[in-house]
Amino acid sequence: MREKKSVTFQSLLEILMVSTRLGLTSFGGPVAHLGYFHEEYVRRRKWMDEKSYADLVALCQFLPGPASSQVGIGVGLMRGGLIGGLFAFLGFTLPSVLALIIFALILQGFDIGDAGWIHGLKIVAVAVVAHAILGMAQKLTPDLPRKTIALFALAATLLWQTAFTQIGVIIIAGILGYVLFKSHTASADDLMTFSISKGVGYISLGLFFGLLILLPILREATSLNWIAMFDSFYRSGSLVFGGGHVVLPLLEREFVPTGWLSEEAFLAGYGAAQAVPGPLFTFAAYIGAVISGWKGGLLATAAIFLPAFLLILGTLPFWDALRRNSKISRALMGVNAAVVGILIAAFYHPIWTSSILAPVDFVFAAVLFSMLVYWKLAPWIVVVTGAVGGMILSMIF
Repeated sequence: MREKKSVTFQSLLEILMVSTRLGLTSFGGPVAHLGYFHEEYVRRRKWMDEKSYADLVALCQFLPGPASSQVGIGVGLMRGGLIGGLFAFLGFTLPSVLALIIFALILQGFDIGDAGWIHGLKIVAVAVVAHAILGMAQKLTPDLPRKTIALFALAATLLWQTAFTQIGVIIIAGILGYVLFKSHTASADDLMTFSISKGVGYISLGLFFGLLILLPILREATSLNWIAMFDSFYRSGSLVFGGGHVVLPLLEREFVPTGWLSEEAFLAGYGAAQAVPGPLFTFAAYIGAVISGWKGGLLATAAIFLPAFLLILGTLPFWDALRRNSKISRALMGVNAAVVGILIAAFYHPIWTSSILAPVDFVFAAVLFSMLVYWKLAPWIVVVTGAVGGMILSMIF
């Protein structure tokens, strides 16, 4: 790790300008974003060396939340402290946030309930989420104990649908992981150091877990819509491993069955989110804007990204200890398996049940899945194909 340099207004402005340019040009999802970051921050500007960047990426893959956004925040934190991290986040995120809020406000003037292209986007969601879940399941549930934990999480999430269920499942899964994987030993990699103090780390982690517990309680105790919104977005941002596509079923479960917005409006926004650069988590801005206008869009953005910011800020000082601690590593094995089960439950209802209504829908979903997984086409091509195919199917069938 390079020696920490003094932070100046010029260096903070540079962080904001560079991250904004990345936010305007970074298409292709989290893996592509990491490639853009490497080219800009490591090769071009040499803000950090190859080893430091690789270690930062490893940390962000270890945490829940949008990995590429957390890497960007981490680069900003190490380059310019807390303000640098905030500027890096704002620059990379705001372009797509503003685009999706504007799209939501425009879309509210149109009736999209019976549009064939919306049903096509629903089927796209089936293919995209199935692909994401399969990838996560192969990595996070490779053995029978973790498959069993995932099954427990699936059953509990489907049969007891409350604001506390997901958190309870995560806690139980962590305990099961700690008990079941006693033979697991954490890897011991090279030492890495960060300039963020442990005091800041403790405060950030305390806020992360405190909000995760307190927000559902406040939601049940009050009737304030903004608290309910903040809780739903915050929990979705806290429990997602694997990037933006994986957050789709969690957000759909939070907002469609409860009547906050229609399935049609949800999928229209998902299609728009594929067409803009930057992190897919900014889809939350669209949902918030549909529910409560531009203020709702900004609230949703803050809520869904806050866990990512708190986690990267809280774990940077402790990363070496965390990855070397076998007890924590064992618990996280159970937590990761439970997340797979939670996502499969959300994939079944409401995504599958509201999208696959006839045999032709299943066939079309299989085609879209093959385009994404086997033909390796870009997600936006799959989205456009789904929308056009949905219109054609609505005219034929």
